[in-house]
Amino acid sequence: MLRPAGGGVHLVSTGKAEQVALQQRLYGAADERAVGTRWREDLARAADARAVLLGIPSDTGGGVQRGANLGPAAIRARVLEDDPAWPAHARALGLVDLGDVFSVPQLLEDEMLSDAQRAATARALYPDLPVEERARWPVSPLSIAERALALVLAANPRAKVFALGGDHSTAWPVVKALAAARPGLGVVQIDAHTDLLRERLGIRYCFATWSFHANELLGRGGRLVQVGTRASGREREHWESTLDVRQFWAEEVRSDPAAALEAIVAHVRASGVSEVYFSNDIDGTDDAFADATGTPEPGGLLPGFVSALVARLGREVELAGGDVMEVAPYVARSAGGGPRTVALAARYLRETIEAALG
Repeated sequence: MLRPAGGGVHLVSTGKAEQVALQQRLYGAADERAVGTRWREDLARAADARAVLLGIPSDTGGGVQRGANLGPAAIRARVLEDDPAWPAHARALGLVDLGDVFSVPQLLEDEMLSDAQRAATARALYPDLPVEERARWPVSPLSIAERALALVLAANPRAKVFALGGDHSTAWPVVKALAAARPGLGVVQIDAHTDLLRERLGIRYCFATWSFHANELLGRGGRLVQVGTRASGREREHWESTLDVRQFWAEEVRSDPAAALEAIVAHVRASGVSEVYFSNDIDGTDDAFADATGTPEPGGLLPGFVSALVARLGREVELAGGDVMEVAPYVARSAGGGPRTVALAARYLRETIEAALG
């Protein structure tokens, strides 16, 4: 179901050399065979790890401008550029990199597939398995992510989980797997958008719906906290009154960041959750700092506020893990926007990991 880190996008010619070069740097390996060997050695440590990291390079659940499937590889490369010793540092923290979900780019979630398509894709993904066995394995990115994390958490239920997307639908399988293993989970979501539709154009799970399903899974009660909201077809009162979420809109946060920070942390502590998953859509940050994403929005959060929030949650609540989502390195709207957005995403990832494990 998985591939070594950086290998979740299927490439056979264009881009393949760059993909392999990144993997060689990540694993300190001389060739693809050595990459695979070292990746499997990492996987063997997952049952005893303090935390795991999973890349989910899928943007099939997006609905505006695509490109977030390339986010995980770009973020990993930037982390390594900023800190060449990152693999050793991660190992010292007890973090195991599971690698990437192998993403068939036309698929999203298994329940959306016909029996014939599911069988055909299973035949391509698991050619060495008997027919009856391969039918039991997932084939779509969201379904693969959920199964992979469920297996890890069954063996290591207290492991923290970090993820790299992908469009924001890829947060759904992470939250679902964590919630099954850890009663009392809450979610703090950084996002310009609510993602609270029950379905979008008949699709149950996508970038615009995952928060609705997460909120239902968590049992409502303000256990889903959304921060940075500013692009919504409805007013805040609608979402809070009908779905019992708690929202802190960007305008409120920007007008008094210190008060907003205190209010968010106080709400999370009072909500009865035992730990939170920090889901960080890069478009929650103001587009002056992060415009390489499918739906950038002005008037957003400042990076310093996002950093302060995740640090406070790590100190005063507890982080079950977190992610960075919707980074699309090649769709920037300004000169230098791609590298600037990726650099910020890499910073957010490191800060989230440090807040949870440091």
